Amino acid sequence: MEYAILSSEKDYTIFRFHNRIIRFKTAYSLEYYSSVKEWENGYLVVMAKYSHNKEDEEEYIDLIPILEDLYIDADSFVSQIKEVRIRYD
Repeated sequence: MEYAILSSEKDYTIFRFHNRIIRFKTAYSLEYYSSVKEWENGYLVVMAKYSHNKEDEEEYIDLIPILEDLYIDADSFVSQIKEVRIRYD
């Protein structure tokens, strides 16, 4: 699998790749992520739906500091990911 999965659950963003599941706190008003506009070496530009707005909003996620805080080799980790997809099961 060369792609990662992005989703959310309650107040958390969930990023899955291979056997890693990374969860981190997000805005309380996030309802869901609707699309990925850009993936570039750990930096995501996504469209997200928030409860306070009828329209989707552009959102930015920088995974590098999150991975580093978890003692994950960020360069090695993100270099394996070719694409990020939104999925809600």
